[in-house]
Amino acid sequence: MTVVWINGAFGAGKTTTARELIELIPNSTLFDPEVVGGALAHLLPAKHLAEVGDYQDLPIWRRLVIDTAAAMLAELGGTLVVPMTLLRQEYRDEIFGGLAARRITVRHVLLAPAETILRERIAAREVPHDLPDGEMRIRQWSYDHIEPYRSALAGWLTADAHPVDTSALTPYEAAVRVAEAVGSGEVPVCDIVQTPEPTAETLAAGVLLFDEQDRVLLVDPTYKAGWEFPGGVVEPGEAPARAGMREVAEETGVHLDDVPRLLVVDWEAPAPPGFGGLRLLFDGGRLDSTEAERLLLPGPELRDWRFVSEQEAADLLPPVRYERLRWALRARERGAALYLEAGIPLG
Repeated sequence: MTVVWINGAFGAGKTTTARELIELIPNSTLFDPEVVGGALAHLLPAKHLAEVGDYQDLPIWRRLVIDTAAAMLAELGGTLVVPMTLLRQEYRDEIFGGLAARRITVRHVLLAPAETILRERIAAREVPHDLPDGEMRIRQWSYDHIEPYRSALAGWLTADAHPVDTSALTPYEAAVRVAEAVGSGEVPVCDIVQTPEPTAETLAAGVLLFDEQDRVLLVDPTYKAGWEFPGGVVEPGEAPARAGMREVAEETGVHLDDVPRLLVVDWEAPAPPGFGGLRLLFDGGRLDSTEAERLLLPGPELRDWRFVSEQEAADLLPPVRYERLRWALRARERGAALYLEAGIPLG
């Protein structure tokens, strides 16, 4: 099962190109995530919607896009063509990672007309007469997102997606270019780790690594949103500490010589769609400057990594994960492991 994700600035012609593309790719179906945003307008309280400037900023929108795409492919098979602007790399990672976890490959295409052409298309775009403030809400919205598009283009987007210059192309001609590039393999499968989603409670092992200033290492995985500790799910028949050592080596290139010491055992409550389970944190020790310099650069599993103070970690980690770290640091100071439930020590 495959998704062809058509990215580009607002006004780049994604939807019209996608409609032409499904006529060129056998057994393909169009899925426009705009319908998810439209549904949320009826499902969520207006006050909640007013707190965000874009549907994409809602976790429920991103989750429903993944779930809907997976459900459509399970029902129909073949290829799903998805026209949707994605300018934030963390949202791209979350959505593409969620699809990869369902064993759905993603081929990422960028429609990239010259900016002058883009502005001309936005100016000529039809605005529904019955839409209140349509001129401001649609046309101005597109203009306002040119700068974020520029920033993404100068950063991660060009390296991640296969660009197609559509400045002089009709939607049909653009679709032909995309179909040829997808069919020939010129558009590669996105290089993102396929981590199957759990179907029950899991046991996960994280390892805290420190630099010479006693700052802790955090990593930013490509396959899910948010900062984390190096580590991952313990495989069947695997010792938790050994699982942590394995994950550290795979993610960072650091090979620990000694089995790390246990700091905390934290029970994470189920929070649908998550199943929760036990989360263990181990003390991987201090890396000297030479070892720290040998940390692997971001690759398929990691977008970034950094050493942070406890205070800096509070701004990067979700609350429960930060509490887990906070108590792990106290356990490290005291030399005694702690038992937590949802980040709160007991006993």
